[in-house]
Amino acid sequence: MSTDHAARRLASIQESIDKARKTAGRPEGSVTLIAISKTHDAAAIEPLIHAGQRVFGENRVQEAQAKWPALCEGTPGIALHLVGQLQSNKADDAVALFDAIHSVDRSSLITALARAMDKADRRPDCFLQVNIGDEAQKGGCAIGDLPALLQEARTADLPVAGLMCVPPLDLEPAPYFALLAKMARDHGLSGLSMGMSSDFPTAVTLGATHVRVGTALFGERA
Repeated sequence: MSTDHAARRLASIQESIDKARKTAGRPEGSVTLIAISKTHDAAAIEPLIHAGQRVFGENRVQEAQAKWPALCEGTPGIALHLVGQLQSNKADDAVALFDAIHSVDRSSLITALARAMDKADRRPDCFLQVNIGDEAQKGGCAIGDLPALLQEARTADLPVAGLMCVPPLDLEPAPYFALLAKMARDHGLSGLSMGMSSDFPTAVTLGATHVRVGTALFGERA
């Protein structure tokens, strides 16, 4: 992908975000586009960096460790978000590398992250992941468990930025986005990490502050 091609894709997605944002009457700058670069190598990512994208999302700590130190060299302002499931034994590495962690979903991970943050004196933003569709194969805490998990995170002094979800694949996502937005409001949280390539405009109209877009930026994975 050339820089020109990357710039066109980036501009098209930003235009869709802005249109949805204006429809919802939301202020400029209230939505962060996270380019999901998981499984893509440096050659695929560099054109987007050259086109001006600065926020990227990865699924795995080890993959990010292999790619990003070199990619960040000479490019100030890059922010890395971990959007995949995190094992507690990788908490130290995640805290060292990422600026935000979107998949905090259990007590053991809260404990591990709090310990890692204290040790590193670094506090990436945390989103609590909710299993909004009650799907056995997906990460996230049960809807009914959120109040207790949030209290644990706040007691552990985690910087809780908001909530994250991945709605069921083949269902209309709007009710799930609306439910997550209501849960965030009820708990005094402003951040909403929701919406992907197929549904991010809907997520933005319903309050998403962070949208996670991969395929629409990078194309279909091999």
